[in-house]
Amino acid sequence: MSAVIQPLALLAIIVVGYLFKRFRVFGQRDYNVLKAAVFDLTLPCAIVRSFATNEHDPSMLLISVFGFFACLLPILVMFVASRRMPVGRRVFLMLNGSGLNVGNFCLPVVTAIMGPTVAISVIMFDIGNSIMVCAGMYVLTVLLLHVPEDRPLSPEEAAGARLLPRVRPTDRQARRLAMRAHIRTVLKSFVSSVPFDTYIVMVVLMLAGVTIPGFIGDFVEPVAQANGFCSMLMVGMMMDLPASRRDVIDVAQVIGCKLVFVALLATAAWFLLPFDPMTRKAVVLICMAPTAVFSVMFTDRVLGNAKLAGFTLACTGVLSLVLMTVANLLIPA
Repeated sequence: MSAVIQPLALLAIIVVGYLFKRFRVFGQRDYNVLKAAVFDLTLPCAIVRSFATNEHDPSMLLISVFGFFACLLPILVMFVASRRMPVGRRVFLMLNGSGLNVGNFCLPVVTAIMGPTVAISVIMFDIGNSIMVCAGMYVLTVLLLHVPEDRPLSPEEAAGARLLPRVRPTDRQARRLAMRAHIRTVLKSFVSSVPFDTYIVMVVLMLAGVTIPGFIGDFVEPVAQANGFCSMLMVGMMMDLPASRRDVIDVAQVIGCKLVFVALLATAAWFLLPFDPMTRKAVVLICMAPTAVFSVMFTDRVLGNAKLAGFTLACTGVLSLVLMTVANLLIPA
């Protein structure tokens, strides 16, 4: 029964977050406060606690590789599949149809459904996924669609061409400076991500054979336990209803693409990964994850439409809870 009750409790937290914002208990932008708490505090503590309290082996880095390609392949496929769409819709589809919300969503959900022993599988998957989510999918979208990095697209640009003209400085020195600025932006996206930095430190310690003392896991446990509640509440607070029929269609396309990739990635995880059934089942559930929080940030940066991206995150979050619950009941482990 807990396999059904736990997801319903998490769904209720999402609904509460939305209703509190709807009735102005929370402000429209208050989710930024919770987002800072989640990314800079509760999620890093959950990562550290997982490494401190669970068995881990360097061979599980194969799950990280799988997580990287689980995010890379969809964005490349959607770039090709959306070639007849206006550039604004291509940006929305590529940024919201790829990338998985693993640390903020799957970590609390999968551990609630399957137990804390699978947390390390979730963490290892997110190491590879974070490479794309923290910066990779934004960089790929900008490069492939020739989107300017210094400003959002204008409505005319978003609704116009399928691919923006490439603007390159003619002067060699200007090109060199532009490339350096681009590299600095990418590196800053990684370095400024506390969860990603935490992952790197934990992997280095794991490869070096360093065991994290148990008291550290006990010390961060109260904050780590708050990750699930804070993450689900943040998802609800980011939700907003679509403003037009076109918005509904865009969200429906993202959901349709997500479902296709869920089927493909989950099948690959179950039949190709050389791990025990419990680990493979955890990875299958992770493949059902919703849109990443970074997708909302990047969509706002390129299109200035964080509300629709937040609605997409909430919709795919609810869908993910349903899929994970059903999959947990059906898949043996």
